[in-house]
Amino acid sequence: QVQLVESGGGLVQAGGSLRLSCVASGRTFSSYVMGWFRQAPGKEREFVAAITSGGGDSTYYIDSVKGRFTISRDNAKNTVYLQMNSLKSEETAVYYCAAKGSSDQGYNYWGQGTQVTVSS
Repeated sequence: QVQLVESGGGLVQAGGSLRLSCVASGRTFSSYVMGWFRQAPGKEREFVAAITSGGGDSTYYIDSVKGRFTISRDNAKNTVYLQMNSLKSEETAVYYCAAKGSSDQGYNYWGQGTQVTVSS
């Protein structure tokens, strides 16, 4: 079982930056693929970014955040980060951290979410 706890959300002006953190419980964090998702009011949850496991640390992003967001992980701290720059008002959402055991599985562990509000 993996428990995920996000932090770092808040209120920021458009064009500003935030760094989200997600701390995972358990000893096998390094083996999990980690992802960030977001859900805006009235919309479905959408994929934002992911980072693979096993030391390769390949990263994947939704097109709209490429060049502005960076996902990274620190296996020694059981933590995955999402650095968000040049934020836009339409990116106001609850951001969720998620984990899965392998790339061909669905995400089966989720955090409680952290609110990000971008004011225009």
